[in-house]
Amino acid sequence: MSSSPLALTLANLLLRPAFGSRRDPGRIFDRIAAEAGQAPGDREFTDDFRALLGWWAKAENLTPVGWQSAQAHVRRHLANRARVRRLIAEHPEIEREPIERPVFVVGLPRTATTVTHAVLSISDEHRCPLLWELLGPDLELPPRQRRRAVAAGRRLVQGTDLFAPRFRDIHAMAAEGPEECTFALPHALMPFSQARIPEYLAWHCARDFTADYRYLKQVYQVLQYGRPRRRWMLKSPMHLENLDALLRVFPDATLVWCHRDPVTVVASFCSLIEHGMAVSTRPLDLAGIGTTWLGLLSRAMTRGLAARAAVPAEQLVDVPYSWLGSDPATGAPKLYAAVGAPWTEADAARLPAAVARPKGTRKHTYDLSRYGLTRARVESAFAEYNALRAEVDRA
Repeated sequence: MSSSPLALTLANLLLRPAFGSRRDPGRIFDRIAAEAGQAPGDREFTDDFRALLGWWAKAENLTPVGWQSAQAHVRRHLANRARVRRLIAEHPEIEREPIERPVFVVGLPRTATTVTHAVLSISDEHRCPLLWELLGPDLELPPRQRRRAVAAGRRLVQGTDLFAPRFRDIHAMAAEGPEECTFALPHALMPFSQARIPEYLAWHCARDFTADYRYLKQVYQVLQYGRPRRRWMLKSPMHLENLDALLRVFPDATLVWCHRDPVTVVASFCSLIEHGMAVSTRPLDLAGIGTTWLGLLSRAMTRGLAARAAVPAEQLVDVPYSWLGSDPATGAPKLYAAVGAPWTEADAARLPAAVARPKGTRKHTYDLSRYGLTRARVESAFAEYNALRAEVDRA
């Protein structure tokens, strides 16, 4: 990516006067926290985000837009946390909402997790969180407030399309479409897709994520409260590194584990990271992207495989890429049967729209060597997983 879109260049120029504020991230955080209205007794959650913003402020090659994005990330999580805690204090019965037999689509990114989630979303019996809901989880909103919340989601999508035009070709988003739990989880790998933050990486790798998943459950309890109860269909490749914490909080969950050749996965995902990260970091270190994400993804897989060993067979569904990546008309009914859901004529009629590429998007091309990686290096990092994938393909 040799040049920035004109809109991004102009945004960086306009935001440059405020860029100096990253020299005092503590002051900026205090202002954000005051605006968010943090509830008493939530000191640890708040302090964790204070630390994140401080580390993010020191990231190499961060742009003015990148600094604004960091603040927006922290602001959204603090505001959502305050709202969820306030709603539960006002309606304690929210925490008694049962999240029964949820389905979590997991696996490495770029393994058709998005299309799998989209296919699971088409049933009237299923409930998927929508992007605008995850950006601001709340109880059922009056029509005017709902329109404002949806409009905020659309602005986020439009901003991404404006600043990173090729991102939509790789991972299209829609404000009113199903989206992944990553937007609600307090601490996933998302910040690493925007900046190099070594202190946060060390902190992240040492963290027990159980509290994050308890909060994630509260988010879905809020989104369920006062509404018809349907079976939740949830998704994020980032769950792979924390399946133990996920199953501790959602013990009756079904895991739908998507599979694909990790050489293809890593090349495709590094391309996605490149296009997204270029909004926040200039110049980009392409080899650094390769090394960082090969490490993060292989670590996630190692942890995922270790947790998988304790998952009861009836709660685990392996989905080869071919099921939905190449033959969705055959794969979709198999997927529904595997999670114990009926496949109806209405679902079949909705399938083509669910798996279609968004209009106007171009084919995604990528090259592993662009990120300083080789096939042999990736295959070595995923040797244990490749043995499992071979078993899945034979089944």
